[in-house]
Amino acid sequence: MTSYSLHGAPDAGADFFEVGLGEREITPDLKRHTVWLAGFGSGRRAEGVHDPLYARAVVLRYGKRKLALISIDVIGLFYQEVKAVRAQLADYEYVLISSTHNHEGPDTLGLWGPNLATTGVDLGYMDYLRQGIIRAVREAEKQLRPAHARYGIVRAPELLQDSRLPIVKHDELVVLEFISRDGQQRRLGLLVQWNCHPETLGSKNKLISADFVGVTVRALVEKYKCRVAYFTGTVGGLLSSLGLPIRDEQGRLLADGTWEKTERYGILVARKVEEALQGAKAVRLVPWRIRRQVVYLPVANRYYRAAAQLKVVVRETFLWTGNPYQRREAPPDAKLDDLAIETELGLLELGELKIVAIPGEIYPELVVGGVQDPVDPGADYPEAPIEPIVYEEVKGPVRMLIGLANDEIGYIIPKRQWDERPPFCYGRKQAQYGEINSLGPETAPILLEALRRLAREHKDVKLR
Repeated sequence: MTSYSLHGAPDAGADFFEVGLGEREITPDLKRHTVWLAGFGSGRRAEGVHDPLYARAVVLRYGKRKLALISIDVIGLFYQEVKAVRAQLADYEYVLISSTHNHEGPDTLGLWGPNLATTGVDLGYMDYLRQGIIRAVREAEKQLRPAHARYGIVRAPELLQDSRLPIVKHDELVVLEFISRDGQQRRLGLLVQWNCHPETLGSKNKLISADFVGVTVRALVEKYKCRVAYFTGTVGGLLSSLGLPIRDEQGRLLADGTWEKTERYGILVARKVEEALQGAKAVRLVPWRIRRQVVYLPVANRYYRAAAQLKVVVRETFLWTGNPYQRREAPPDAKLDDLAIETELGLLELGELKIVAIPGEIYPELVVGGVQDPVDPGADYPEAPIEPIVYEEVKGPVRMLIGLANDEIGYIIPKRQWDERPPFCYGRKQAQYGEINSLGPETAPILLEALRRLAREHKDVKLR
């Protein structure tokens, strides 16, 4: 396996970093673009805008080195789009683009068009989105100031619904607070990471919105008078606010799919951020070691194959060789059974902070543990070994996971919990939801083994 390490010392004597936050609105113009809302069924055409969507960037500079962490209020972005943005930010050692996985924004993948056979992607909007990302980064650069940081973490199981058995919640909310080093101790910005599907508005909504993420960010900006960037983490499984009992200040139960529940949930997340900040402690964010690993994953999902054939989904494909680290171009006559996609894992060590970058929606039991053991007798692969667990491989008290990082490959499901064929697990009459939006049963074993190797890789090699 070849991993690539970005490393090296900054200018002599530079024992601190600089930070800047920037944002650009990426709300589609409905007069120019036909917008199909993503995340639920096809044919959900946007009829208006309730609240804006944003690309938000956190830029860090350490000596002469720069990295950018970017969050965008859309359903997801394919790896080739991320590479296209990186090409325009060539002065950066590393660029991470994570989607919030917003279910009330435009289709940026193609799966939610007017019907199952027609893409929902508007190419004009995709260009606008890419430029918005780049402008957010360049704006953040202009705000760079010497800083130090504080790290806060709080648990919030009451704000998560796990809709698939076994019930496992990744219920840690993490916040990084950036503070100026100019003697005034000004708050320069917040980076928030939480693990929940932005889908509170449900499938009947037809207005563009950032869902609860927009509410949380606005509440925090108003309170702390600084820029705030929200990043999605572990959302597979399915971790959601749908079906979760949420009450207003008077104790009234709020219904799914309503603006009232969405606003309330966003405020409750913001309050958890406040709680995390109250217990935040200083954290050192230098020096840096940033590792990434490109892997190739076989496409077993027949619906994804059909979508690719129909050009509903357009992404680069390669020949599956059986080696997840081998790149081989697919010939024009390659069989669908022999195709693979290219994606990327990342492991960022910023001083004491470790950030795991996962290119999809990973199940929480693969992050914090709790994979079914002993296996349910109805599982399709009962002999499958348990994959390496993210937080057993990436240890430490100061860490976070960023999901949908640099790609959206769908659900990452423990192989021994894969359950497409009857008899179904837990005595159910039909399969649980998940497999229909996964590349296949080998995705988790390949990705998690690659992460294990990446976490244990100490050889520094030049980034190509």
